[in-house]
Amino acid sequence: MKICLISDFFYPNFGGVECHIYNLAQNLYKRGHKVIIVTHCYDDRVGVRYLRPFIKVYYIPFYMLIRLVILPNFFISLPILRHIFIREQIEIVHGHAAFSTFALDALLSAKMMGLRTVFTDHSLFGFNDFGAIMTNKMLEFALGDIDGVICVSHTSKENTVLRARISPSKVRVIPNAIDTSLFVPTDTPPSSRDEIVIVVMSRLVYRKGIDLLSGIIPEMCAADKRVKFLIGGDGPKRLMLEELREQHRLHERVVLLGNVEQSRVRDVLIQGHIFLNTSLTEAFCMAIVEAVSCGLPVVSTAVGGIVEVFPADFVCLAEETTTESLTKGLLQTISRIDAGEVPAPQELHRQVKNMYSWADVTRRTEQVYKECSSRPSLAERMSVQKSRGPVAGVLYCICYAISYLLLAITTFLQPECTIETVPYIYEGGRREDGRSNALGRSLSEQLKYSDLSGSDHKKSL
Repeated sequence: MKICLISDFFYPNFGGVECHIYNLAQNLYKRGHKVIIVTHCYDDRVGVRYLRPFIKVYYIPFYMLIRLVILPNFFISLPILRHIFIREQIEIVHGHAAFSTFALDALLSAKMMGLRTVFTDHSLFGFNDFGAIMTNKMLEFALGDIDGVICVSHTSKENTVLRARISPSKVRVIPNAIDTSLFVPTDTPPSSRDEIVIVVMSRLVYRKGIDLLSGIIPEMCAADKRVKFLIGGDGPKRLMLEELREQHRLHERVVLLGNVEQSRVRDVLIQGHIFLNTSLTEAFCMAIVEAVSCGLPVVSTAVGGIVEVFPADFVCLAEETTTESLTKGLLQTISRIDAGEVPAPQELHRQVKNMYSWADVTRRTEQVYKECSSRPSLAERMSVQKSRGPVAGVLYCICYAISYLLLAITTFLQPECTIETVPYIYEGGRREDGRSNALGRSLSEQLKYSDLSGSDHKKSL
């Protein structure tokens, strides 16, 4: 299959969605599929780049409006996306993240071209604030006749079905995964006799419960003199933690690391005894999976899809989303550590390795691709959108009509036969013309068929 993964969120930015897209692309490639990634530009990163193992990334010159997201520009992006889909002979377009306007635009463009479409929702959203209402309306419009939807937890599935008003039969639950080879516990775990290190790895924003954390820190430091906090991450709530540390004179016991590169996350985790997650909303929470893989017991809020990630032996879930409940959970976990009741780090790592793997996620995602075969006509699509409501339905149909008109004009001005397609070099170890890809000449073959020239080769490779 020839697959396009698309989202506003991708490298050089780092986060859960970005890591998911990259790992999924890698594993789809290993299974013999052609994979490209499309995102918007980041500063001077514009044009075509390549990521190992030879995955092409299109950085389209659309600039960010707010929080890494571009302004919705469906009518502008349609000709560009059409050109890429035809050029790369794309069969399946897979959008990621409900907040990604670029992904939602691409799904609508792909559907008009008769391509199969899949969407993965990575987050939970509400229903009663202006931002959530606008996002939900866009999601409802984009997913009205989509072929398949993937959610990372059953809680996320319920949330997406309600927000987008789609049939639950279209939605599959496929959890996230991590590369467990990168999150391995140390052979000599730190001793808990002199100090208990509580690790927090999170963006320092309201949604991650940093207000709760600011209440937990002084209580835990007063309850146990061994407790020390190691906090990785940055954000607008960092100033609150700095003021708290100054007010309670906890400079020796609260360490703020700032932004931590992905390659250094494991080095921070293995310094701790307990991982603390204070999120107020989560669809899955990759952070606790990484922590358990490194051998740390977890204390967490019981919100969203967190309750589905691990059994009770692995995670101590707070009874309520309060400072008191989380503090109680931390004290209980420290007591278990002192009593030697916590599973060995290597055993926790082995369990995570068996539970979550990218090979399994890729295989299940591949099955969703195979099940996507619907080809609704324009009349059927308009009928679905019209049923969305007396006002929204009419607006959706008008947008559809304008989009189809734009597609017809674009096709007339640039017929498909005038767009040069890119030969796919790697396909089961052989080129499309049947010749083998000998390792010694593969790079020259790649350059020969690349759409880059001159100095751009150096940038991309």
